[in-house]
Amino acid sequence: MATGAAFTSSAARFSVEGKSILITGATGALGTVAARALDEAGALLTLAGANSAALADLVSSAGLTDAAVVALRPENPSDATAMVDAAVARYGRLDGVLTAAGMNHVEPIVDMAVEDFERVMNANVRGSWLVCQAAGRVLLDQGQGGSVVLVSSVRGALGAPAGYSAYCPSKAATDLLAKTLAAEWGPHEIRVNAIAPTVFRSELTAWMYADDEAGRAFRETALTRIPLGRFAEPEDFIGALLFLLSDASTFFTGQVMYLDGGYTAC
Repeated sequence: MATGAAFTSSAARFSVEGKSILITGATGALGTVAARALDEAGALLTLAGANSAALADLVSSAGLTDAAVVALRPENPSDATAMVDAAVARYGRLDGVLTAAGMNHVEPIVDMAVEDFERVMNANVRGSWLVCQAAGRVLLDQGQGGSVVLVSSVRGALGAPAGYSAYCPSKAATDLLAKTLAAEWGPHEIRVNAIAPTVFRSELTAWMYADDEAGRAFRETALTRIPLGRFAEPEDFIGALLFLLSDASTFFTGQVMYLDGGYTAC
C-alpha cells in the first residue's frame, strides 16, 4: 500500500467477531434481524428492549443464550446508562451501538395531540441521544474508537403527503445527530452514521405487503418511485450494518446511508 501500512484481508476488515455491540429496540423488525446476523457473525451482544417477554422469545428462538439482556427502553439517562453498563459488565468493554428503538404516529397535524408529537420525538430523537450520551462516555474513556449506528429513514430527507409531521422531523433530527456526533467524536476515532431505509416489512407495514385492495393500491403508487421495484425486507439491512460496525468503515463517518432501492435517487 502507498502509505506503507500493513494490508488487512477483506474478510478481516468486514468482521465483527468478538466486538461488544449494544442493540436498542432489539425486538423490533430491524433489531431482531440485526441481533441474529451479528450473533451469527460472532459479535458479543447486549440486547435492550422494553418487552421482557419478547426479549426472552428472541433469545430462545435465535439461540442467543450468551447475550446480555436488558429489559429497558432508553426513556431516561439512568436506563440508557444501564444498557451500556450491562455490555461493559458482561464483556469488559463496548465497541459498537445500534439504536433501533423508535416509533411513529400517523395523523394530520391539525388533529394530532401535542402528547403524540412528543412521544414520537422522545422515542426517535431523545432516546437515541440518551444512548449516544451513555455510550459516548464509555467509548471516550476506553480510548479505542468505536462505531455508533442510528436508525433513521428516507423520511428524514423527504416529506410525506399526510400524517408525518412528527416522524419526518424526528428522522431529520436523527440524521443531524449522526453528523454532529461524527464531528464531535471524529478526533477520537468514534464513527457515527445513520442507516435510512424506505418501507420495509414489519408488523407496522404488513398492510402495505398484503394482497388486498389497500395493499395493492399503495404498492401501485409507491413502487413507481423505487427503481429496484420492491420494498425492503429486514434482511436487506444486514450488509450495511456489518459494514458500519466493522473495521471496513474506519474512514466512513457522519453519513446517512440510504437503504431505499434507489428511492432518493428519483
